[in-house]
Parts: sequence; C-alpha cells; structure tokens
Amino acid sequence: MKSPQVRVLKLILVALAAVLMLPVIASAGSKPVRVIVVFDNAAVHAAAMQHIERLGGAKIKDLPMVDGAAFYLPSKAAEHAVAGISGVKRVEPDLVVQALGKPAPRQPAQVIPWGVDQVKAYPVWTSLIANLVTVAVVDTGIDTKHPDLTGNLKGGMSAVSYTSSYNDDNGHGSHVAGIIAAVNNTIGVVGVAPAADLYAVKVLDRNGSGYLSDIIVGLQWVVTNHIKVVNMSLGTSTYSLLFNSVVQQTIASGVVVVAAAGNSGPGANTVMYPAKFAGVIAVSATDKSDNIASFSSRGTEVDVAAPGVSVFSTYKNQSYATLSGTSMASPHVAGVAALVLSSPIAGVGWTDDLNGDGKWEPNEVEWRLERTAQDLGATGFDTSYGNGLVNAYEAVVAPVAP
Repeated sequence: MKSPQVRVLKLILVALAAVLMLPVIASAGSKPVRVIVVFDNAAVHAAAMQHIERLGGAKIKDLPMVDGAAFYLPSKAAEHAVAGISGVKRVEPDLVVQALGKPAPRQPAQVIPWGVDQVKAYPVWTSLIANLVTVAVVDTGIDTKHPDLTGNLKGGMSAVSYTSSYNDDNGHGSHVAGIIAAVNNTIGVVGVAPAADLYAVKVLDRNGSGYLSDIIVGLQWVVTNHIKVVNMSLGTSTYSLLFNSVVQQTIASGVVVVAAAGNSGPGANTVMYPAKFAGVIAVSATDKSDNIASFSSRGTEVDVAAPGVSVFSTYKNQSYATLSGTSMASPHVAGVAALVLSSPIAGVGWTDDLNGDGKWEPNEVEWRLERTAQDLGATGFDTSYGNGLVNAYEAVVAPVAP
C-alpha cells in the first residue's frame, strides 16, 4: 500500500503536469486563432467556459443567437483541445468577410443614377416611396453627417471592436445606403426607395473586413429591432454552418435578406456566402447595356440581376463616389424590396399571399421580385441573370398575374 505522502506527491505531480501542458498548447501553434465556440446547453456553459479559459482562451463576445461565444485561442492546438471539452458542441473559425466594392470618390451634381432609372424605380414614386419601411445596411456603417442620408438615417449599432459608433470610416456602407434610400432633394443622388428608414449595422471595419461573430451580433440586433429588409453587400467563399443558421433565423423572423452574389466571375458556381444560402435573394451585377458584368459571380443560386457597374452614390465624409461590384447591385434590389413591402400584397383576382396571412413574408417578396423581373440572357432562368433584371414598376405598380 502506498503511503499518504506518496499519494500526495502523486497528486501534486498530476496538477503540475496539467499546468505545464498549457504552455505546450500555447506554443504548439505560432499564431493565435479567433474562433466561435457553440455550447451544448446552458447547464454546461459555465463549466466549459472555465475550461476554455484554463487553456488560454480569451472571450471576445457572447453570441446568444447561436448559444455560443467568440474567443481568441493561443494556437491551433488549443482549438483542437477546446473542441474536445465536454459541453462544447462545435468550434468554427471566426471567418473574415470582405466588402465587395472598390472605392473611387468624386464630387457630383444632383442626378438620378442610371441604376435607379434602369430598375424603373422613378415611375413608382408617384404612389410609393417606401416610407416607414426599415432597411438595415449590414456593412461598414453609414456616414452620419451626409446631407443625402441623414433625413432617412434613423439609427444603428456597431459590432466592431474599436468603436461604438456606426459612422462609416470606409465608404462602402454609405455607398450602399445611398443606392437604397438617398433622399430625393436638391443635391447629390436619389435612392431606389427615397423615403425608407435606414439603419446602419456596422460589422466591417475601416478596411472593409469583419468577423463572422460581428455579423452574428449585427443580425441579432436586426431581429431584435424588427427590421424588415437587410442588405449584405459582403461575402466569403467559405461555408459556415453558423453563418447559415443565423441567416435562416433572420429570415424566419420575417426579414427579407438581400445579398451580393460576389465578384468572382466569370466562372461557374462562384456565388459567395451569404448569397448562396437558401432563402437569401442573391443578386448579380449588370452594366448599362443590361449585360452581365464580367466580374459578377455566376451560379444556380442567383435570383435576380441589378445594376452594378460604375454606379454613382453617396460616400463617406459627405462625398460621392462611382463604384462597381455586386455590392452595388444588391442594394438596388433591397430598395425595390422596400417598395414592395409598402405595397398591397393582393392583386386583382390573384395574390402573392402564399400563406394567406394578409401580410408580406420574405419568400413572398422574393417570389414577386423574381416573377416580375425583366428576362435577360437565355430565355427563362439562367445562372448569370437568375430570373432577370429587377423591375420596380412591374413589381409594385403593374405586377403580372402568376
């Protein structure tokens, strides 16, 4: 039989071994990693969190929408160790996503941008301007002092780490916001839905990059605040179960989600996430001649097309810019979606009210946009234009019977 002194010494050695393993985990990978950890349930959450901290993990933020949290871990070895912790359901990389546009600022005179005219938004304004329809721009923020945006900018939030302000320090988000709802006044430009209520959800930083965890926080804010339309002119080529989950939750809550298809064309099957997710209205880009842009991503997930080449809109620091990208195409569709939401759901002798509840649902808005689009390219659906060029007049004023 071992003496009490031997048993105590053994316990001390085991404890020392556990402590000494932490530097091994920390040094096994030369670079810290940023991950999202999803827990099994609330009962094990606290214990698993303590275990992660003992492995050198530092919590960045809670993510209640996915029953998880974002962490910095000291190494890839630590990431593997965390995945084996009791109570941890899944560990995923906190993906980096990019704004899908290219800045080129300039100073303008007031015009109706060609894209707004191309999607036939102007004829709709005599009856509808999407007043009181809420649209969230999930992006780099919105210029809070821009004279063409402040009239419609109603609020927002920032999920990025270095600022609580949703003011745009990149320009991309302001450009997107102007396409959707620049005010119809005597200066600058006018948006597709010139009286929609804009909300800035800042999830991308001054360089146009951001983390999936920030997008999760942003989308949770959208759902909590009952926003009606979300535009995401951002993307990643990497599939994420978590990203898909939060997007599906957002749609299920009644939000119309519109996203840029991506700028990875002209190859086939190049649509980015989140546009590639089911239920998201994926938008490809066209030029002034209604040709698909060479850079525009293609794929079966493309739902509709919209102007995305040399689009003039608002920009940061109270300026204006001409940009190209599916980032610019997507907000044209988000603006038309806002116009649809401000229109009656029933037609004469027919209806888009697929579930019969008397109000617009995200899939019903998508159906209206797709079946009233102007067919381009090959007859019927194709992987470049989807169902065709979005058409505000047909979707809102004179929709065709199905």
